[in-house]
Amino acid sequence: MLMNFVPEKLVLFIVCNILKMEQLSLFNTEEYYRFPTELLEYTEAFLPFHEASELENLLIRTAPWKQRTQKMYDKMVLTPRLTAWYGDETKTYELGGNRFVANPWLPELLDVKKRIEKASGYSFNSVLLNLYRDKNDSVAWHRDKDSELGNRPVIASVSLGQVRNFDFRKVDDHSNTYSLPLQHGSLLIMKGDLQVYWEHRIAKSVLPMKPRINMTFRLVK
Repeated sequence: MLMNFVPEKLVLFIVCNILKMEQLSLFNTEEYYRFPTELLEYTEAFLPFHEASELENLLIRTAPWKQRTQKMYDKMVLTPRLTAWYGDETKTYELGGNRFVANPWLPELLDVKKRIEKASGYSFNSVLLNLYRDKNDSVAWHRDKDSELGNRPVIASVSLGQVRNFDFRKVDDHSNTYSLPLQHGSLLIMKGDLQVYWEHRIAKSVLPMKPRINMTFRLVK
């Protein structure tokens, strides 16, 4: 069948199929429902599409995005993404070796927070925004286990924009790995022992990627 393609169409055919493979997930629907619900809750369309798009555009334009540094292998490097922090009070938080001064809540962010709290029964007092600008932006394998979050924190993650795969793996068995494509407007709640026994990441991509915003609602003590 491929012999009938002219070179340009053959390249397009290959690229399209690579894109499809990029979005395939080891974490399919059947596997998701087998994964312990005490660790993860996923709602694919928590925010309506148009509302999620409006919020994404607003935050890209107005959030005070900063690129921070972090220590890796005894070197200080720039994080491959931009961040912004909002919270109940204008105070300083220490998370992951970085110091964050919380910006006052935007009405739109406060509304999302209240809706998550109503739907989940959990409470949050801050949100860390991550902006993944393109395929080169990422976050390495890690666990959210800062002391300010408590021993077993609950983190509610809302995704806006480009679908990116959320990978996680067992800390003591890296062959035990899953990947979940986080959809535009989706809500993922991480809880229980997830931050104790599992790591997670957003990997770089070899394919073009549009911007994505990840809003991680937290209860910082």
